[in-house]
Amino acid sequence: MPGWGNFKRNDILVFNFPYQQNRWDSIRMDVMQYYVKRCIALPGDTLEIRGGFYKIRGCNEQVGNYQAQQYIANLQHPKQHGIVFGTFPYNKQLKWNIREFGPLPVPQKGHVVEMDRTTYHLYKQLIGWEQKKKLRLKDGQVLLGDSLISRYRFEKNYYFVSGDNMANSQDSRYWGMLPEEYIPLLILRHLPDLRLHMLLQLSFHR
Repeated sequence: MPGWGNFKRNDILVFNFPYQQNRWDSIRMDVMQYYVKRCIALPGDTLEIRGGFYKIRGCNEQVGNYQAQQYIANLQHPKQHGIVFGTFPYNKQLKWNIREFGPLPVPQKGHVVEMDRTTYHLYKQLIGWEQKKKLRLKDGQVLLGDSLISRYRFEKNYYFVSGDNMANSQDSRYWGMLPEEYIPLLILRHLPDLRLHMLLQLSFHR
């Protein structure tokens, strides 16, 4: 689709939500469900959250809503405010949360990853969607369908997106990465702050 690959960090994207509502273990398009979020990380970026603030390795650009990140960083007891603290990929060993997250390499087409327990948890939805086969972990080894795999080459580009109201936003922190082809051509950039804030609060779906 023309225009793909021209997205920038901090662009506002309107996209088809890539997962079933309240079930984020597999990718499935809902053409009637749209989200509006800010692009935080591009294909090939490595994203982290440190102390509640988004960081992109090798990039000094400020990404996301700084005030919202500051609020998360300074909040004493997030759970008491109704904020879900645990995040994707919901793994007890990784223990990622809204303040300490990553590093997460965001896949780029052609990117090769070594498959182990960690990359299984990070990429099982994406690989399963690309190959139309179930990815599973057995005795510490990764199987795609019935085949053992030690590495995987991605066929698609992906993005990490975030709502500006981070205390109340279903975004990539919770459901994972967004396939590029789920993003229509609508890209919003350089809107006045007030209009941009109003757009990001729209409840198409959070």
